[in-house]
Amino acid sequence: MKRVLTVLAFIVGGYFIVRALVEPFVIDFGDPASYRDDWGGPSLIGVLAVHMVPGILAAILLVLLVKRLGRRPLDETVEDALDD
Repeated sequence: MKRVLTVLAFIVGGYFIVRALVEPFVIDFGDPASYRDDWGGPSLIGVLAVHMVPGILAAILLVLLVKRLGRRPLDETVEDALDD
């Protein structure tokens, strides 16, 4: 079950990260009509916050998760592999 949740976390986190990276390129900063109806609108800062902050947080959490998984002792990793 842990493995499924970890894979799901990477998929959802990856989606948020890609969305955060793409957002500045899909809106026209000079034309408020291009982002007025988006979540966080009508202000540009609100739209960028709603679309980019989850990606930034996901990137931080995924880095911490990878570090945590990398620090597990070898014995624990072997036991987990045998349990699955």
